Amino acid sequence: MRKHLTEQTAIFFSVSKWVFLSSIIGIVIGAIVTLFLDILHWTEHSRNLLPFHFYYTLPFILMLSLWLVKKFAPTAEGHGTEKVIEAVHKNYGKIDIWVIPVKLVTTVLTIFAGGSVGKEGPAAQIGAGAASGISDLLRFNKYDRKNLVICGISAGFAAVFGTPIAGAIFGVEVLIIGVIKYDVLLPSFIAGFAAFTTTQFLGIEYTYYDVRFYENIALDLPLIFEVVVAGIFFGIVTDIFVTAVSWSHRAIKNIKLNPYLKAFFGGVILIIIASIFGDRYLGLGLDTIKLLLNHDGDFAKDIPWYAFLLKTLTTSISLAVGGSGGIITPIFYVGAASGHLIGMLLNEHIALFAALGFVSVVAGATNAPIAATIMAVELFGLEIAHYAALSAVISFLITGHRSVFSSQILAMKKSGILNVKIGKEIDDAEVKLEEKEINQIRDIRERLQQRRKKLVQTRQQNKIDKKRKKQNSTKKEE
Repeated sequence: MRKHLTEQTAIFFSVSKWVFLSSIIGIVIGAIVTLFLDILHWTEHSRNLLPFHFYYTLPFILMLSLWLVKKFAPTAEGHGTEKVIEAVHKNYGKIDIWVIPVKLVTTVLTIFAGGSVGKEGPAAQIGAGAASGISDLLRFNKYDRKNLVICGISAGFAAVFGTPIAGAIFGVEVLIIGVIKYDVLLPSFIAGFAAFTTTQFLGIEYTYYDVRFYENIALDLPLIFEVVVAGIFFGIVTDIFVTAVSWSHRAIKNIKLNPYLKAFFGGVILIIIASIFGDRYLGLGLDTIKLLLNHDGDFAKDIPWYAFLLKTLTTSISLAVGGSGGIITPIFYVGAASGHLIGMLLNEHIALFAALGFVSVVAGATNAPIAATIMAVELFGLEIAHYAALSAVISFLITGHRSVFSSQILAMKKSGILNVKIGKEIDDAEVKLEEKEINQIRDIRERLQQRRKKLVQTRQQNKIDKKRKKQNSTKKEE
């Protein structure tokens, strides 16, 4: 009885501690993210004040963004969330406090100019930076700081998209592939809800998509089969996106040229793309996403089938040459556009498949299928849950052992016939077939070769027999 009482008392004090701390963290992050979103909203609308196309500023803004990051906060480079994951795994969540203002300013500048980046990565990095700073200010130990930084990821994600449950799950699911950090689940939930409530109180309005699934879509086997096909397609799209982003980063890094010139020429390439194909592939692309998710197909009829490929290209270039911002929002765009494409091909519930692509490509690219499924429910309604879960998990598996977050730790393998080294960062994971499977393939190959050899021998023997019969018949006639 005494042991039980001791255990319950300890748990009570631990829960009370984290309820208080995560609430404070959530409120602080909610306020900072509100400031970030308000500034972003204002700058996007100020584009109209320019006497020329806003994207003409890209070469110069990308150079400025690169300089600000290099000068004041090198860890603010790239799309944000990746650096937070790296800090959690390698530095117990220690993040330079300069990340907050630098990431805020560079992301706002990049999106203003038309860089194809998102707003969630900066929000997560700003949230994690704030959590790390508060931990150091209050002299927390490194373990508490690490957990608070994870809460910061959840709070930032929840605040920027208005999805508190998905944000909380994302923070504890995205760190290690195949493992959910249950010890931080409660603080992450509270931080996410606190941040979301704070942003709403401060006037942030979120977009929830009225796709009206319940009125139009029933649960039936043909549709389930189509969703399975779509999930496979989304996995392939995700693989293309992850490969393109990774390859572009390496390729541009290996070019022997001043990094500021790379940023300038990258901006020029983006201007050329916008001049040829239009500016819908630049910036956040939220207006295009809304069109893709509208159940009236006429709204999205002008969006070409290759939209997801162009968005992949502009995002890869924007991030590789020094643009600052997140990667999840571009993934939403790529997912919705690819879902719209397969919906058109299947001639079935186009808005549904756009919504499934929206969350399924995120599931594959971030290896967070549970958070993606919950996000589908929060954004689109409960009626989509079963389809979203099916499509997201299939996309997650088909993508393979790849991720837009190279610092994720791999704790599972996605197929029993693969030999994968567990416990390493996903970029360092070696993937090959199990020896047993290799031997089986060799056996099958040898059997096929033997059968082919026998078949050839049989054919040759048949030819010889036919020739002999022909010769014998000729002799008889003579």
